Amino acid sequence: MKQTSFIHPGISFLKRSIDIVFAIICLVLTCPLAVVIALMIKLSTPGPIFYCQLRVGKVKSRKVEHFYMIKFRTMINDAEAETGAVWAIANDKRLTYVGKLLRKTRLDELPQFINVIKGEMSLIGPRPERPEIVKNLEKQIPFYSERTYQMTPGITGLAQVSQGYDTCIDDVKTKIAYDFAYSLSLTKLGSWLLMDIRILFKTLLIMVLGRGQ
Repeated sequence: MKQTSFIHPGISFLKRSIDIVFAIICLVLTCPLAVVIALMIKLSTPGPIFYCQLRVGKVKSRKVEHFYMIKFRTMINDAEAETGAVWAIANDKRLTYVGKLLRKTRLDELPQFINVIKGEMSLIGPRPERPEIVKNLEKQIPFYSERTYQMTPGITGLAQVSQGYDTCIDDVKTKIAYDFAYSLSLTKLGSWLLMDIRILFKTLLIMVLGRGQ
């Protein structure tokens, strides 16, 4: 029997269409800026310009998708070689000088428009997490994996603009509530449009004011 998605079919079509058009336009418009950022990273510290990290994508009834999320490198090379996968912390000493600037303005996320075009990510949705951290959180938080059930993870989202980066287990528990609240908005066209406009506005505000971490 074919499984029915809880997401309104019109929203699925519009959301994907907007993702593709917006991502292509943003990649073209920010190309000069991306070149400058790449040069800054390359000239400031040794290591690659981009950082690709395995993340958990959309969760389906019989399959969990994985993909490599692309970012501009903001930390020293091999930052997690000794510690393994850990959460970001305030004033993280692993961040480079350029990396701190990119994190505050969220410009390190620009390459993720490539993930959006490929269909691995959406502009707005729950933030994708690393498999190692997901496996650990599933043991501590009931229904944690359901936060991306039938939903493509996003570059930004309600949880991200409402709370910021995860630093402890309590942060994750709070964020799950935001993720489920966003999923509820996907059942009605009007509520989804208002929610996405609100999230985009808050995201731009964070970028302009440099409130990223």
